Order: sequence, then structure tokens, then C-alpha cells
Amino acid sequence: MNGLLIYEYKEIERNQSFIDRLIQAAKTHGHSLTVIDDNQTEFPDCDFIFFRARNPELSKKLEQRGVPMFNRSEVNVIANDKWKAIQLVQMLGIATVPTYKINDVQDIRDYPVVLKTTGGHGGMQVERFTKAQDADVFLNDFSSQTIIAQAYVETNATDVRVFMLGSEVIGAVKRIGAPNSFKSNFTLGGTVEKYELSTTQEADVIKIAKAIKSDYVGIDFLLLPDGRWLFNELEDPVGARSYYQTTQSDIAIPIMNYMDEQLKKYIER
Repeated sequence: MNGLLIYEYKEIERNQSFIDRLIQAAKTHGHSLTVIDDNQTEFPDCDFIFFRARNPELSKKLEQRGVPMFNRSEVNVIANDKWKAIQLVQMLGIATVPTYKINDVQDIRDYPVVLKTTGGHGGMQVERFTKAQDADVFLNDFSSQTIIAQAYVETNATDVRVFMLGSEVIGAVKRIGAPNSFKSNFTLGGTVEKYELSTTQEADVIKIAKAIKSDYVGIDFLLLPDGRWLFNELEDPVGARSYYQTTQSDIAIPIMNYMDEQLKKYIER
């Protein structure tokens, strides 16, 4: 079967190694993958789509073709709107970082506070503030975007990212932020190590994955010093550098194994 692998243009070169491995893994199942950036106005016919861009509008448009798409568009919508993701997980009864929407600095309930745009990613458009004057600058800089405020939770800049294929946990990493940073992102200089989920933690992420009917996503939780965790964000697309760093395994192989199984089920309908 012929598939489209859709990325944002600026992400193609940065992810070329992973893209090559996906293409090779697809070949082992008799599938092909054509890489296309999401700025194109026309997309060729295909049998399935692996959507790896932060572009909910395009995701919805391509889904109308009626071919299998990994992930479905609603996953892309929720994952790229931090407020929607928080609301969904709260409805599932899973503990989250205390979060609320704000319009101006007077809406901030307490300091220190973490402010985020709902569409930021990779540790961008997120900052911690201890006073209103500085928070107001952030609000002015991103006045055209929806802003959420989160209570600052002391975690020693530590969180857990869980990698999910369908409703199965395929790996988890503990991320520890760079010195003097509250951000745990690996790409911002943090460190990672393999992490084993407890039975309760595994139940939480499976519940989320089943609720959104995702294929391949990352689920991020802040890890508290006492071992409890709080849901923070949902990632689609999710990067896999930390997975490889901690397992030395090629995640492209299980991804394409999963997609091949789903495609077979689709054909048998």
C-alpha cells in the first residue's frame, strides 16, 4: 500500500534519520511512504496517511478522503491545544496540573505561575513568572493567542513521557531539565533515563489513549518528589529521540508493525 508521510517543512531535515527508518520499516511490510511537507496545496492519492505535522486544519481536510490516517484528526486537534487536553484528562478523573485560562495579568491567581500558549511545543512559548510585571510582558507578546496559567509545581524539573501505540505502552522516559531550568525538555539540554511505570500510572495512560483513540502519541506527566504524577500535556506528533537514547531501539519498527496490523484490519472490513 502507498502512504503519505506528512511533516512540517522545517521538520523534515531535522527528522531525516527517523524518516529514513520509517520508510525502511514500511518496506518490510510491502508498503511505501512518500514524504510531503504540509505547505503543499495538492496531495497525491494514497492508501493511508501518517500525519506528523502540527496542523489540525490540514489533518481534518485529509481525513475526509476516507483512507486510514494515523493519528486521526481529533487527536491532532486535542494534542495541539493544551487547554482541550487538560479538560479531557480532567473529565477522565486523572489528576492534572492545576490550570486555568487567562485574558490579562489580573486573572493570575498566585505566583509563581507558569504561563503557556495553548499551541506552543518543545518548551517554547512557556515561561515561569514570580511577579505580575514580567507576566504582563509575556501576555503582551502573545496577545493574539490563547494563554493558560498553571500553578507552579516543584518537580526539580522532572517529568515522564510515555510513548503509546494504540492502547499499549511501548516505553517511558524520565526527563530531567538542564541546571537552572524548570523545563525538562531533552532538546533543551535536559537528560533522560528509562522509566518503569507503576500499575496505576499505566492504567492512567491507557485510559487516555483509549479515550482519544490514538495511534502513536506521547503523554507527559510532571513527576512529583513523592512519586505521584500530574498530567501536563499530550504530544502529537511526538519526538522519539529520548526513546532511542534510553533503549537503543528503533521505534520505527513497532510503529510500522502497528500500522500494518491496522491496515490489514481496514482491508478486512
